[in-house]
This record gives sequence, C-alpha cells and structure tokens, in this order.
Amino acid sequence: MDVDIKHRPSFSLAVARLAPDEEIRVEPGAMVSHSYGVTTDTKMEGGLFGGLKRMMGGESFFQNTFRAPAEGGEITVAPSLPGDLIELAVGPGPLLLRSGAFVASEAGVQFDTTWGGARGFFGGSLLLLKVTGSGTVIASSYGAIEERILAEGQRYVVDTGHVVGFDDSVQFEVSKSGGWKSAVLGGEGLVCTLTGPGRVLMQSRSEEAFLGWLVPKLPQPKG
Repeated sequence: MDVDIKHRPSFSLAVARLAPDEEIRVEPGAMVSHSYGVTTDTKMEGGLFGGLKRMMGGESFFQNTFRAPAEGGEITVAPSLPGDLIELAVGPGPLLLRSGAFVASEAGVQFDTTWGGARGFFGGSLLLLKVTGSGTVIASSYGAIEERILAEGQRYVVDTGHVVGFDDSVQFEVSKSGGWKSAVLGGEGLVCTLTGPGRVLMQSRSEEAFLGWLVPKLPQPKG
C-alpha cells in the first residue's frame, strides 16, 4: 500500500493506492471514495468478542475491509473532524494510539483494545489502543500533529485531550494538573506524564476543549 496525504494540516485526505487484490481495513464512515472495482466487506474482526473489545476501547463494533481488483486500485479516507492525518509504520515494537484516532490500516495490523481500554479506564480519561503486528496505520488528529522525541528518562507532560499516540517504549502516568485550583478554576483537567525513550504525537486542538466552548453557547430547551 502506498499512501499520499493531501490538504494538510487542516482538512487532510489520505489517498491509498492498493496493489492487485490488496486489502485495507477502514473505520466506518472514513471512506470518501474509491476506484471502480474495489469491493467492500463489513464484518466484526475477531467475531463477536473482537467487536465487543473494540467497543470497550472506544472504536466501532464493525470494520469495513476494502479489496482491490486484479488490476489494483485506490481508496481515499478522511477523519470525521477537521485536522491532520499521519502514516505510521507498526513493527517490530507496538504503538499506543488514542482511541478514536484510527482511520485505516493494512491487513497485517492488529489492535488490542482490552489492554488499552482497561489501562485507560483505571488511569483516567485517556483511552489507548495497543497496535501490534506489521504494516501501516493511518491515524487522525483534531488539528495539526506535533511530534516530540524523548530521550532515555526524559519526562514530558501533555494534556490528555491532546494525546494522539506514542511508542510502547514510553512510560505514562495520568494525573491531575496541579492542585484543585488548577483543575477547577484554571480549566486544566488531567495530564499525561510521559517518560522516554520514544516518540510522542500530540494534536494541536482538543475535542473536549471545543465542546467546553461550544455547549454553553447552544440554545437551551424551554421548560
């Protein structure tokens, strides 16, 4: 699979060119277009139990698999929110990806949502998927993507609403930002303290912050 990402960073669109009979798994609703002859199969990857595990991790119950015809083809995908896309190579080590960031992947990539979901629920509001296997993942962000490379033992703090993903070699801990005054009066909630070595990916905007700005401005029902 060859991926070309266009219109960055605000309204990114990924063009995936598929080899003959190659398959790509796509999150429901992310497909924009595809060449004629590409077929679609919607199913629960891993059966009922696999579908339930993905729901625990915040992903869709079903997944769409698109298959190119004998002459090859292309498919374009985009996230639901305005922002960027990034092409990530998985393997040999795992990758931790924020729940909701997955857009598409090659067939050789697997997701362990039980691990990520449980770790996220007990650690705070950060839900993570453990991505393993070998292949390419197309992930999305709300806003632009910013990268940091942490050295061995180097610490870095990111608001949980701005985390996109990080290498499995990076250790993380979720906690409050400062004391109760920062959390309640300063508008800061939970943060993730990351300890290297490894790569950290952040998004320049936060869905939670946007909703916090938007909801008070919506018309309220009478009565």
